[in-house]
Amino acid sequence: MNFRTLDLNLLRVFDAVMAEGSLTRAATALSMTQPALSHALKRLHQAVGEDLFTRTARGMQPTPHAQTLWPQVRAALASLRQALAPEAFDPRSDVVNFRVALADATAALLAPVLVEVIEKEQALANLRFLPLTTRDPRPLVERGDVDLAIGHFPWVIPVLQSEGPDAALRHARLYETDYVCVMRRGHPLAQGPLTLDDFCAAHHLLVSFSGRPYGLVDEALSALGRQRRIVLTVNQFFTAGLVVTRSDLLTVLPRHFLPATGYQEELAVQPIPLTLGSVQVEMLWHMRQDGDPAQRWLRQRLMESLTE
Repeated sequence: MNFRTLDLNLLRVFDAVMAEGSLTRAATALSMTQPALSHALKRLHQAVGEDLFTRTARGMQPTPHAQTLWPQVRAALASLRQALAPEAFDPRSDVVNFRVALADATAALLAPVLVEVIEKEQALANLRFLPLTTRDPRPLVERGDVDLAIGHFPWVIPVLQSEGPDAALRHARLYETDYVCVMRRGHPLAQGPLTLDDFCAAHHLLVSFSGRPYGLVDEALSALGRQRRIVLTVNQFFTAGLVVTRSDLLTVLPRHFLPATGYQEELAVQPIPLTLGSVQVEMLWHMRQDGDPAQRWLRQRLMESLTE
């Protein structure tokens, strides 16, 4: 590819098709006709020497090369936009859409907070919460599928910290909580104290976003040469609360998530007879959105609301 003769507008076309996954939606976003957009894609193909998209029944499927290019192209476009036309964000007049990936319990905690902010400031911001099904949300953020990922990412944050200021992803801690053992109020173990033997002998429910049949508790037990029986694995805290109130299963939850079960008044809480460490809830975003005024507004409101 000869970069000197490359029409940089083609990079905007590439970014729009990647973001929208559809020629029709990308053309609308760019205020172009669909034939003009198709022609631009042909010129992009000629410039890079290969197709970057494949037409499918579900829209435009990016090639592996396109997926590799997109984070760099989007970051470069964002930097140029900020340098050439710095924006001032007014939440009362600027319409903006935010996509946030998080678990149901985190959503239950943050949704009322953010809605209150939007109503108080008369903001025209629109929020879309997407399910978080992994402890490693980096691909979601890197691809631009979401603007923010919020959750407990114990294996990701140390990696980003080791990369230092050159890391493509940024992160900030929202709040910290701890794990507790949860059961129905009439459970034989509800009066405590809960011993390790009692804990291992009981039947358990595991909340797993990814569907894995083990979690942090099982890793901690394995280090002690112990194990537990997991009778049921679910991916929602509300489901966990419902099942626990109607059975003798134990489950382990972050303390702050108890209200999200919807059954807090029917649950008993005991300290876990294990050392698990704290639950550090972080928000994760890409460097290309670091300086975006609207994105900064959202992150600042989250931080302020949770520290009040």
